[in-house]
Amino acid sequence: KFRHLLFSDVAAQQSLRQLLHQLIHHGAVSQVSLYSWPVPESALFILILTMSAGFWQPGPGGPPCRLCGEASRGRAPSRDEGSLLLGSRRPRRDAAERCAAALMASRRKSEAKQMPRAAPATRVTRRSTQESLTAGGTDLKRELHPPATSHEAPGTKRSPSAPAATSSASSSTSSYKRAPASSAPQPKPLKRFKRAAGKKGARTRQGPGAESEDLYDFVFIVAGEKEDGEEMEIGEVACGALDGSDPSCLGLPALEASQRFRSISTLELFTVPLSTEAALTLCHLLSSWVSLESLTLSYNGLGSNIFRLLDSLRALSGQAGCRLRALHLSDLFSPLPILELTRAIVRALPLLRVLSIRVDHPSQRDNPGVPGNAGPPSHIIGDEEIPENCLEQLEMGFPRGAQPAPLLCSVLKASGSLQQLSLDSATFASPQDFGLVLQTLKEYNLALKRLSFHDMNLADCQSEVLFLLQNLTLQEITFSFCCLFEKRPAQFLPEMVAAMKGNSTLKGLRLPGNRLGNAGLLALADVFSEDSSSSLCQLDISSNCIKPDGLLEFAKRLERWGRGAFGHLRLFQNWLDQDAVTAREAIRRLRATCHVVSDSWDSSQAFADYVSTM
Repeated sequence: KFRHLLFSDVAAQQSLRQLLHQLIHHGAVSQVSLYSWPVPESALFILILTMSAGFWQPGPGGPPCRLCGEASRGRAPSRDEGSLLLGSRRPRRDAAERCAAALMASRRKSEAKQMPRAAPATRVTRRSTQESLTAGGTDLKRELHPPATSHEAPGTKRSPSAPAATSSASSSTSSYKRAPASSAPQPKPLKRFKRAAGKKGARTRQGPGAESEDLYDFVFIVAGEKEDGEEMEIGEVACGALDGSDPSCLGLPALEASQRFRSISTLELFTVPLSTEAALTLCHLLSSWVSLESLTLSYNGLGSNIFRLLDSLRALSGQAGCRLRALHLSDLFSPLPILELTRAIVRALPLLRVLSIRVDHPSQRDNPGVPGNAGPPSHIIGDEEIPENCLEQLEMGFPRGAQPAPLLCSVLKASGSLQQLSLDSATFASPQDFGLVLQTLKEYNLALKRLSFHDMNLADCQSEVLFLLQNLTLQEITFSFCCLFEKRPAQFLPEMVAAMKGNSTLKGLRLPGNRLGNAGLLALADVFSEDSSSSLCQLDISSNCIKPDGLLEFAKRLERWGRGAFGHLRLFQNWLDQDAVTAREAIRRLRATCHVVSDSWDSSQAFADYVSTM
């Protein structure tokens, strides 16, 4: 687990490379998690990512790996070990690989230069860069605008497994020999990356040791004539345009030069914003990451890169031996509405078992009037039916706004193996739409055992709630903060209790945050009466405005009916502090019947906090 990463230097990255190589490639580590990295360092992130995916390239000047020597003794390294990343029918490197190769090559060049002495200052000018390159044997203008003639015969290519760079002069000259002028177009001028607002403070460090501990230690060269005094930011890599142009103009080593080792099975990225380069690299690695079983991407700011992610997941699903079975995806925004995104994921990964997806805010496609609202690629969404899938657990967190029930029903109809469904903040246009969803569950999801609704206004859906409580296949139902008793409580509670008394398969009922009150709690006590067929063993009545006297009367009724221990009773955040003596007596009596879980909640302070935020 990596938490709150900030800075790294050459020595730290070399040590981390060796450590990950031993723990993952030669060890038993199967999960890598990154938490809260607001400004990720591209090279460090891609280093962790590529090592997790099983790719290994030793750092320059680093000690040889003893374990590799023992494992590969007597055999030459296979050139095809890294070809799994590229695919058998892709002779040219795409944008993601070029970016990853650029970052890795730039890091190795930087390490090679900084090994004998400390790193240069964090901000350099174009003049100082030109002077340093000239002093090292490389002319800046000649590097940026190579002559039309080549020292090698046309058609001659270097081996992609050649070393990245032995010196700044040899690496810069050899990079253009790979693409002769007679057979390849001239390289395009490299695009200048503008300085991001608000990050200036993070780019420089002051004080002793700033040269060796600077976060951004890459220098990219800006093509074209600029003023000599213009400053350049360190931290961006000239990896070329990301539009599929010819990568040979950069002369960077490809990832197929890496050796392929054991890779992890679980990858988790929590609050790690992904730049375009990082997202492309991740998607490219995912397309052949067959050992990956669980992927979590939480608040990474994917944006339109979600389409690349879907393409890579579709490619991964087509790989022999794909083991991805759990996908957890959450973000603030999505270019696709959440139900269309769910349909696209289910199409791309029909063997998925667990899917958890959450989008906090509506997408632009939810507002057709927004100008410049371009649709997704045609192969991502479609009107055709979803093929049958293997989903067993589906969790969905919806943004505000009414959701189209037919789209959700289409996912449910294709998920015949579904055992657990959770809908958070879902809103439907009418109770009829909600009833349509429940009817679909009854007809197509016969294996459903657990059903959960959270933060949904079901005050007008009382008949649909009764329909669920009469379902003889469900074992656990959750209505969390669903306003169940906002309307007609005197009529609805007896109907609800009658439905539960006749249900012998329901084991757990969770009703937190529904304002049940003392009257509602005493009505629920009738579920455990002598004439009841209920087998309820778990009851959650947290946050329901229950007072100590009501809880005591509930305990007395359970004692009078002589029911045995029925399991767990949860009482969090109720008004039990209003009479501590009565509350303790009620809990003492209840513990003779069930396992009680409660807390010492200060209701007056909580109410004051609530009023202060109104």
